[in-house]
Amino acid sequence: MISNRWIETRRQSWNRLEILVQQVESSGLKSLAAADLREFGLLYRQTASDLSAVRADRASRTIEAYLNQLLGRAHNYIYAGKRLSLTSVWQFFAQDYPRLFRKLLPYTAVALMLFVGGALLGALTAMARPRFAQALLGPAMMNTIEHHKMWTESILSAKPQASSFIMTNNISVCFMTFASGIAAGIGTLYLLFENGMMMGVVSATCAQHGMALSLWSFVASHGALELPSIFISGAAGLRLAVGLLFPGTLLRKDALAVAGSDAIRLLAGTIPLLVIAGLLEGFLSPTHVPLALKFSVCAALLTGLGLWLGEGGRHTPATGLAPTGKSGQER
Repeated sequence: MISNRWIETRRQSWNRLEILVQQVESSGLKSLAAADLREFGLLYRQTASDLSAVRADRASRTIEAYLNQLLGRAHNYIYAGKRLSLTSVWQFFAQDYPRLFRKLLPYTAVALMLFVGGALLGALTAMARPRFAQALLGPAMMNTIEHHKMWTESILSAKPQASSFIMTNNISVCFMTFASGIAAGIGTLYLLFENGMMMGVVSATCAQHGMALSLWSFVASHGALELPSIFISGAAGLRLAVGLLFPGTLLRKDALAVAGSDAIRLLAGTIPLLVIAGLLEGFLSPTHVPLALKFSVCAALLTGLGLWLGEGGRHTPATGLAPTGKSGQER
């Protein structure tokens, strides 16, 4: 149980942080001197750590609500004060982003389950009702599959243009999956399920016509990055929806601001993945190089992605600030 003495000792820091927040809200970050700006960040981190301790004490709900609101008000100003530099970009991708991914891993797991659920339903329906697959894929694509050809061969004749289009399209799809979270998550849920269903229908139809190896040899290299990016963008949309629907002790606008910051940063990490995936889909996936090479690239990318997201920033001190009130120490 938290003692009154501890609360009174820490209250001085909370009051000081509130004074700085009020100053920033009225006059902007530029009104803070360099020393005050450093103190602002330090007090934010200390208060986030205090909140973690307060949450463990059921008798301190009033203090928890106060600290949540205080951190919510300070949060956007903390991030707004950061200047973009090569060092900060490197730190974000090497350390901060993997930590954020792990913190929000449950959202990615839900997005993955929705996609897989849609894929299973699509595959089973396509196998049981061929007309369903025909209606969904269209006569042109069905005709190509029935003649044991890949509909993707046209990419070979226009690699640079196709690669550019693929990148733009993939980024747009991921952005829509994320942005749809603002509609209470309904749009995000629908897009994840729909994309999964389409994948399931295509997979089942190709398998029925002896085209499974052709399909997966095409998907393997770029899919190793493209599919995880879809799941992560879905996680970003779900994080946004949870902040909107379940603000907890925060004001809804503050909860949405915190959730939005998490979601946008989570989405940002998919952009380089989608650029690489677009290059692979335009220049490697549709080619007739040995299948072993394509699957080796897939394995290498999945291994690298797993190491980056699983280990990045784990053994270095956290300099980013945890919007949900954690101290930055990873569990």
